[in-house]
Amino acid sequence: MLNKLEAIKQRWEDVGIALGDPAAVSDMKRFAKLNKEYRDLTPVVECYKKYKNLIGNIENARDILKTEKDPEMREMALEELETLEVDKKALEEEVRVMLIPKDPEDDKNCVVEIRAGTGGDE
Repeated sequence: MLNKLEAIKQRWEDVGIALGDPAAVSDMKRFAKLNKEYRDLTPVVECYKKYKNLIGNIENARDILKTEKDPEMREMALEELETLEVDKKALEEEVRVMLIPKDPEDDKNCVVEIRAGTGGDE
């Protein structure tokens, strides 16, 4: 999962650089496509950054548990570790949902026709 998220982050950075290119601005179709892709990738990248930060905090809390002698600090680190583990599970689920491929038909418009019922007993 982390490899896929890292690849998405790299693509997001590449698209961001491409959006700043003057050639992309001159071609409006390409610019619109890049802008849409950038908008679609941004929430995933933000979630990935939160996830990496959370993993770092978990590692720090574990290091404190291993090295700290003070019982109060160990207790605080243990409480923080428990909270972070719960947050990690929730964030992992959110990331999994974001990684589900979107249906290409989702962005298209549709027409729904509603007709009044005719005939029958009323």
